[in-house]
Amino acid sequence: MAALKAWAASAADGPTTATAVRFTLEELAACAPGHSLEVRVPPYGATQCIDGPRHTRGTPPGVVETEPTTWLRLATGVTTWEDAMKAGLVRASGERATLAGLLPLIPEEPS
Repeated sequence: MAALKAWAASAADGPTTATAVRFTLEELAACAPGHSLEVRVPPYGATQCIDGPRHTRGTPPGVVETEPTTWLRLATGVTTWEDAMKAGLVRASGERATLAGLLPLIPEEPS
């Protein structure tokens, strides 16, 4: 959470941003457990979430990918899923490839 607070205060370096991304990906996996959607935030991390078909090899049934700043803006509610999709900031494909009902993870800017 400290890393997310630093990011929100525009005081995050690369390692701090990486920690904030990984923390929010863990929060996503905790609130929507499963293996049918893989959320990728290169180069810092990825997680599987949302109940449904489990994959063990290759590309999962659904993939969401975005860069770290967009991910953290989505996770904290600074940007909505719909706005990020319209702006082309998120690539989503396959089954269950939406996080609209799960975001934001941390609804207010961390204080």
